[in-house]
Amino acid sequence: MPATQKPMRYGHTEGHTDVCFDDSGSCIVTCGSDGDVRIWEDLDDDDPKSINVGEKAYSCALKNGKLVTAVSNNTIQVHTFPEGVPDGILTRFTTNANHVVFNGDGTKIAAGSSDFLVKIVDVMDCSQQKTFRGHDAPVLSLSFDPKDIFLASSSCDGSVKVWQISDQTCPISWPLLQKCNDVVNAKSICRLAWQPKSGKLLAVPVEKSVKLYKRETWSNQFDLSDDVISQTLNIVTWSPCGQYLAAGSINGLIIIWNVETKNCIERVKHEKGYAICGLSWHPTCGQIAYTDAEGNLGLLENVCDPSGKMSNRKGIVNDEEDDDDLMLASGRPRQRSHILEDDENSVDVTMLKIGSSLFKEEEDDQGGSIHNLPVVTSQRPFYDGPMPTPRQKPFQSGSTPLHLTHRFMVWNSIGIIRCYNDEQDNAIDVEFHDTSIHHATHLLNTFNYTVADLSHEAVLLACESTDELASKLHCLHLSSWDSSKEWIVDMPPNEDIEAICLGQGWAAAATSSLLLRLFTIGGVQKEVFSLPGPIVSMAGHGEQLVIVYHRGTGFDGDQCLGVQLLELGKKKKQILHGDPLPLTRKSYLVWVGFSAEGTPCYVDSEGIVRMLNRGLGHTWTPVCNTREHCKGKSDHYWVVGIHENPQQLRCIPCKGSRFPPTLPRPAVAVLSFKLPYCQTATEKGQMEEQYWRSVIFHNHLDYLAKNGYEYEESTKNQATKEQQELLLKMLALSCKLEREFRCVELAGLMTQNAVNLAIKYASRSRRLILAQRLGELAVEKAAELAATQAEEEEEEDFRKKLNVGYSNTSTEWSQPRLRNQVEEDTEDNGEADNTEENTEIHKHGQNPFFKSADSSDMPALKSGAVTSSSQGRINPFKVSGNSKEPAISVSSGRSTNILDTMNKSSKKSTALNRATDNEKSPVIKPLIPKPKPKQASAASFFQKRTSQADRTEEVKEENPKNSSSETPAVCPQNTENQRPKTGFQMWLEENRSNILSDNPDFSDEADIIKEGMVRFKVLSSEERKAWAARAKGGTASDGAEEKKRKRVVDESQETENQEEKMKNLNLPKKQKPLDLSTNQKLSAFAFKQE
Repeated sequence: MPATQKPMRYGHTEGHTDVCFDDSGSCIVTCGSDGDVRIWEDLDDDDPKSINVGEKAYSCALKNGKLVTAVSNNTIQVHTFPEGVPDGILTRFTTNANHVVFNGDGTKIAAGSSDFLVKIVDVMDCSQQKTFRGHDAPVLSLSFDPKDIFLASSSCDGSVKVWQISDQTCPISWPLLQKCNDVVNAKSICRLAWQPKSGKLLAVPVEKSVKLYKRETWSNQFDLSDDVISQTLNIVTWSPCGQYLAAGSINGLIIIWNVETKNCIERVKHEKGYAICGLSWHPTCGQIAYTDAEGNLGLLENVCDPSGKMSNRKGIVNDEEDDDDLMLASGRPRQRSHILEDDENSVDVTMLKIGSSLFKEEEDDQGGSIHNLPVVTSQRPFYDGPMPTPRQKPFQSGSTPLHLTHRFMVWNSIGIIRCYNDEQDNAIDVEFHDTSIHHATHLLNTFNYTVADLSHEAVLLACESTDELASKLHCLHLSSWDSSKEWIVDMPPNEDIEAICLGQGWAAAATSSLLLRLFTIGGVQKEVFSLPGPIVSMAGHGEQLVIVYHRGTGFDGDQCLGVQLLELGKKKKQILHGDPLPLTRKSYLVWVGFSAEGTPCYVDSEGIVRMLNRGLGHTWTPVCNTREHCKGKSDHYWVVGIHENPQQLRCIPCKGSRFPPTLPRPAVAVLSFKLPYCQTATEKGQMEEQYWRSVIFHNHLDYLAKNGYEYEESTKNQATKEQQELLLKMLALSCKLEREFRCVELAGLMTQNAVNLAIKYASRSRRLILAQRLGELAVEKAAELAATQAEEEEEEDFRKKLNVGYSNTSTEWSQPRLRNQVEEDTEDNGEADNTEENTEIHKHGQNPFFKSADSSDMPALKSGAVTSSSQGRINPFKVSGNSKEPAISVSSGRSTNILDTMNKSSKKSTALNRATDNEKSPVIKPLIPKPKPKQASAASFFQKRTSQADRTEEVKEENPKNSSSETPAVCPQNTENQRPKTGFQMWLEENRSNILSDNPDFSDEADIIKEGMVRFKVLSSEERKAWAARAKGGTASDGAEEKKRKRVVDESQETENQEEKMKNLNLPKKQKPLDLSTNQKLSAFAFKQE
């Protein structure tokens, strides 16, 4: 049955027109010189869908829902199909692109341009590009080898070349065509095509015949021609089964051959004789769509062999000129095509059997023969599960694609490295943002360096290996203090550097052998370790190194990446052990690095920025979606840096592209961060997002403090203040909404000061139950803080921990103290005072805030009392002597509410003690006493004790001998540190009776001391020195010493008790007992906001 030619119809304005079918063959797609792409349901469709892609469209290709067009603005654009929504720009040329084709599986496109270049671009990652240079005139057409090994191209220079895709070499070139200077002057556009499936033959239209070349031998197997052909052939296309070949001429003739028999089976003449410039075979049945140079569209039907053998099986990818038809198997298409249109991957088993039996006897010795129809094809028609995703290739963050002649090798927070590779120059420019650090540098790129990194210390470059040279790592050590600032290391054979990075004092290179090599910044080789998978990218900051690699194969467009985070300081450790790297569905990694403060971050191709949340078990939190800031669907933001304080995402807006050009110099924009919280349009959602963003973006302060780095305390204080204000606002909002349970939850996140304010707010809002709950929460917080700091106290210096004089160590008394002021006043010669030393306190494991082990002999301690321990820790408030004596709480006379003494606590502040009895036990919060006048200080030193002190005296009177004898034995190893008397003390003891006899009205110890100080000052300096020497030398008689020892013990105990009393008196708030009612407690609160 001969082919049926339907009447042609107007498609586009006159000019070159291209045509293709969609994957299923359900519609015809054309593009023309009016810049429109039209989608026709069939030839009779009077209202085709139209998509404007530019001023002129020279070529179109369609596969996997991606419509790719070569447009007059020198770009290759992508639109979604059939919606027609712009989906970005795959690549750019300097002049018009003339032809664009898909490969077999639709993952890559090839484009040829009038600037003599051929490019292959990855559809999902347009940064993965290869450029083929070799033609000396505009490129006319291209065709992918079905096996993705070769690419064929024709050009106005008269040549047809075959390129090896992997290494971009040209194994063969044939001078077949007539030379010309431009496409419009070309006699033929020479649309060549590979045979589907096997790729055994390459068909090239040359003059009035079609030449077929055999794969790999590149010999001319045979030519196809016919007597009817009177003009040059313009275009060829294969049937999806690879058995038939159709050609169109410049005078409107369409010829179809059976390639096996070399017979011409169809001859169709264009009704007006216009040149055929577009030809596409239906993927499932015997139809051929064609277009002419005047913008008309035509259709041939019933294109079949006299025996009726025509292909109708779907599922094998066709790689002919438009790369969007599916291969066919033999069968009966007209009767069975409707069965096959239900499912793209369905296969008719009967047809497979018929086809295999028909072709069995025709198979030759070649496994990839044009008649050999394997059951399992490249599309895997029997497998309906997820398909593996091609692995993304290694990249350097902040770089633009390798195929560009002018590109950024790196753009980061330090500076920019540009690479120029054209006819005039092959060089590298290094530019620093802060020129005061280093000046700009110009380097010759003799080794063709492809990756680079930049830090304050150095420039790091690396190149791939060639046949003659090994892969090299080249470092320019800018901060070196000697004259040798460069070093180069050659990699072992067959090992290429794929990714590099710089840190503080080190450099790293990841290689194709799955090794990571560490170097010092001066060039010393350090550790080498294996990577779990092929490297994707890595980055360094300070001592930190983050590595992203392929941990497996992803499916359905997803990448399967893992991440390692190492610290390369003195204590080398691994923080992330190959954890999965979360990515948006069907996306890939485009940037990985660190914030300026040292927090790992990364960005995926969907524009989601994620940051490591150290405060939540090293999880990744999305902190920004750059797509929300894009105006168009094809616009993107190219990230160059991240700052946590202030919160800034520094990036370059790219209109219609994923990366910026080098010229003109791109402008950097600053985007704000926003966490993906729910209901951020409401006040509650906004404050929640702001609070948690503040928490995440200040986690780095804790990391810096933990690792011994310096940071501004004011930054942390400001962050804490901001967070607490947000919490209080949220609490007030919840309070208004009568959600009191939520208020308590929010208070759990607050500091003690903020909880105090929350209690005040609740009480003023007449929500007494809430206020009571918040009060209980405050008590729990205080107890938890005390427990935590008690544990920390074991690891820190006891003197610094308590911050005030619980223990009088020698280091404590080496600084001016209140007790020393009497001696400083009385001893004018300025001799160093060493008379107030106390027994040295040793640090042991027992907590001084807990009860004594012997609870039967010793009453329960009140909170805040410090006990003596058998390990050598001495209680300065307790009379030395029998261990069975009761412990003394110097503040038992004043019961205090725990909430009244709460202040904002820092890491170094005094530990609050856990209350053993919440109702009655007081909490002592030692405060640094305010400076007092010297006389008042002396008065407090010698002041008589009140009831507690009297208790102590009574105990001592009961056992005076034991007390005096046991005093030096409390810590026998430190007896030399016991405090001797001062000269003034000895003088006062001997002259006390004289003072009392002269002033019988003196009843207060302070009056006696005051009068004694006056009289002591009157003495000559020699007498005062004599008293001081007498005190040091111990010239008193033994009996007097025993008498004085007892008195000194009494006075020292009295003095320490009185000092503690004075400290309690100096507390900023009046303490109240806990047995008051809740309302009284709340009303007595003193709220203080810093």
